[in-house]
This record gives sequence, structure tokens and C-alpha cells, in this order.
Amino acid sequence: MAELPATIGDALALARGRLPAGEARLFLREILACGAAQIAAYPERALSAEQAARFAELCDRRLVGEPVAYLLGAREFYGRRFGVSPAVLIPRPETELIVDLVLARVAPGSAPAILDLGTGSGALAVTLALEIPAAQVTALDFSAPALDVARANAAALGAAVRFVESDWFAALEAARFDFIVANPPYIADGDPHLTEGDVRFEPATALSSGPAGLDDLHRIAAAAPGFLTAGGWLLMEHGYDQAPAVRGLLVAAGFVDVASAQDLAGIERISFGRHP
Repeated sequence: MAELPATIGDALALARGRLPAGEARLFLREILACGAAQIAAYPERALSAEQAARFAELCDRRLVGEPVAYLLGAREFYGRRFGVSPAVLIPRPETELIVDLVLARVAPGSAPAILDLGTGSGALAVTLALEIPAAQVTALDFSAPALDVARANAAALGAAVRFVESDWFAALEAARFDFIVANPPYIADGDPHLTEGDVRFEPATALSSGPAGLDDLHRIAAAAPGFLTAGGWLLMEHGYDQAPAVRGLLVAAGFVDVASAQDLAGIERISFGRHP
């Protein structure tokens, strides 16, 4: 996009046919720090040279496939703005279902201990800490850069979360939790989707896990009973076709009340079980 736009209207016209209109408007909202109504109402508003150059840069980077969330440095999750970077997986709406499932199982007035495995941006841990103020939330990740992102989000949103650098449970001190939640890697190694769309830019270690995509799900299900209280719950996100296999992993690990929950698209996206 060599030509630089002079106004909001020019910017939208230059992007037309190249990018979805919604994405172009998002870029302008970020650059101008204004709402969608102002973008629509004032197409004649002038852009500074710096703003025009920034818009052109964002469009060019988006045209080669870079995710919008990375370009803007943020993604909404459960109604809150979370900072993201290429060090972390971009939070997805379907993962919000884990929060809903936990909230449905928290006894009124209780102070549950919650562990978020592979926290990434911290979306799950921070959201649960804010939705359940009495909760004691621990979040771990093996990636130090990811933990930096998660800590920044916790600080920005005012959430009390303890962070631990660990490869799943390896570095975790002896502890018991009422809930363990995880959105682990679950794409099969070599899956063609890894070379398509936004995931091309996301950290590979947060995406794929063995020939069937089940390696990390298996590790978590097998080890979780040693870190759960009696009656504690393990909830894991997985792929669109993996629910039967994940339920099998939970049953094999001794969990009871094993079931799966559907996301808004009707896909069994979260499987869970209770430690007897």
C-alpha cells in the first residue's frame, strides 16, 4: 500500500478490496484512539503523516497474513482486553467456556485453589481470579516470555495471580487444587492447518502435540490426580474431533463424572472430570 491516505475516508477506500472493512476500521480505531461511531461519522477527518504511515504498515502486514491480534497487541477475552505478542497463543472465544464451567461448579462463598496449566497470555488465570475474587490462582508456563505477557496482563487488570515457570507440573511445589484448567497444544504434528491462517504466526509449542495431538492432553490427565483435592475438577480444551479420546484419557486416569461441553458452534470443545 504505497499511497498514504489523507483522511479516514481515504484510508478505508485504499483498504477496500484488499482487507475486510472491519479490520481496516479496527486499525483506524487503534491509531486514532476513537470509537467505531467516529470512524463512520467523520470520513473527512484528516490523518497525520505518522497516522497514515502506521495505517499503511498495518495493512501491509495484515496482507501477508499476520494476525490482527498481534498487529494491535491485544485481544478481548471474557469482556476484557488482554495484551498479546507472538510469544503467546491468541485467546479464542471458545476457551471462555472453561470459565463458565468453572463458575458453575464453584460453591457460593468458597475460596477455591485454581491452577491454570500453560497460561500463555494469562487469559484464563486472570479471568478466573477476577470473576472469583476469593480464589487462589496459580498460573504456570514453561515459556518465560509468555509469563512476562501474563504478568503484564494480571497487573494491568488488577488480578492476584501467582506465576510459576514450569513444564506442566514438573516444577510445581506439592500442592492441591480444587480446579485445574488447561488449553494445551492439541493439533497433530504435521497437520496442514499449521501452515494456514493466523496459526502460521503463533508459537508452535502452543499448538501441536504429537502424531494425534493428544500427547500433552494425556500427560495432563495422567498427572492431574496428584495435584487435585478430593472432588476437584480437571477441565481441558481440545480439538473438534478429540472429545471421545479425551474422555477416554480422563476415565483411564480415574476421573468420574466425565463429560464434554459444547461451544457456541455446537462442537464438543471442553472435556472434564472429577477426582473422586
